[in-house]
Formats: sequence, C-alpha cells, structure tokens
Amino acid sequence: MLPMAPAPIWPDRMLAALDDGLRALAAPAAAARPSPAAGTAEADLTPEERRRSAALMRVNHAGEVAAQALYQGQSLLARSAATRELLATAAHEERDHLAWCADRIEELGGRASLLTPFWYAGSFCIGVLAGAVGDARSLGFVRETERQVETHLRDHLRRLPERDEKSAAILARMQADEIHHGTTAAAAGGTELPIAIRGGMRLGGEILRRVALVV
Repeated sequence: MLPMAPAPIWPDRMLAALDDGLRALAAPAAAARPSPAAGTAEADLTPEERRRSAALMRVNHAGEVAAQALYQGQSLLARSAATRELLATAAHEERDHLAWCADRIEELGGRASLLTPFWYAGSFCIGVLAGAVGDARSLGFVRETERQVETHLRDHLRRLPERDEKSAAILARMQADEIHHGTTAAAAGGTELPIAIRGGMRLGGEILRRVALVV
C-alpha cells in the first residue's frame, strides 16, 4: 500500500489569510498588551490640537492596517516555518499597534481612513510579491519597511502637539517595537534590498501618509 501524500497546506494558508483580513477590516481591534497611554492623563487639548493629533493617528492606524496585510501576504509564500513564525510574532505586535491607534483616534474624536480596505488590499498584494522572491528578500523587506516606519514615527513624534502625551506614549512604544522587528528580521537573514526597491517603498509610504492624513 502506497503512503498517503500529505494534505496540501496552501488552502489552509489562504483561509487563514482571509480570516485575518476580515478581522483587520471588520472586527474591532483588540490588543494583547495594555496601551502605553493607559497611565497617562488626558491633556486639555484645543480643538485644533485634537484635530491635528487625530489626523496623525489616522495615518498611523492606516499604516498598521497595511502592516497586517504585508505580513499576511509574506506569510502566505514563506518557505520556512521559522520565517512564518517571525512574521506571525511581528504581526501580533502590529495588531496591538492597530488597537492602540484605533482607541486613541476615538478618544480624540477622529475617524479612521476611508480608504482602509484599499490600504489592506494593496499591501497584501505587495506582501505576496515580497514573499514570492524567497525568505531572505522577504525578511529584507521587513527590515527596510521597519526602518522607514521608524523614521516616519520619529517625524510624527515631533509633529504631535506638545501636550498630547498619550499619543506620544503610543508612538514611542510603536517605534521601539518597529526597531526590534527590523533588527530581528536582519538577524534572521534579511538581505539589503536594491536601492530602486527601497526608493519605491519610500514613495508608497509617502503616498499613504499624505492621503490618509486627509481621507
């Protein structure tokens, strides 16, 4: 009697990616870790300061939606279990970021980007492309993404109203997590990406930031 062939894993990964996508878009984000802003008192911000903070946090929320999609797309075609585990761990922490940003937007009386489904769908496709070229390049994509996000968060920390310590606490913790994700991906064998790809990533990130700031 011939041994039975192992069941294909492709449908399982597709179903898991679909489930995660629906959760990211339709279900309220839930964090596994407490918000870094939990112990910080709410400042008496002016209406203009609240609008500015809400707009910046909307951009970061859109970025976290994109991060969820990128990691799911990359995981779909990851070759090794170690790479999938690294991506899953980072995605869980990014889900915390998503929840923290969503909660802060609500506190500020703002709203999420109207283009959230677009950010997710586009980023998922990019993630699939990154995963298709192999684990080393895919991890290099994580490394470069997190490097660029860390720079973006540093800029937003400067642009926040000085008194908005709650939003600043969230962004500072996110920044630390992003640095860790990039370092971990590099240590796992992530290779440096070609300059043209890095430039394209910067352009895509800038488009998201500019559009989500207002839409």
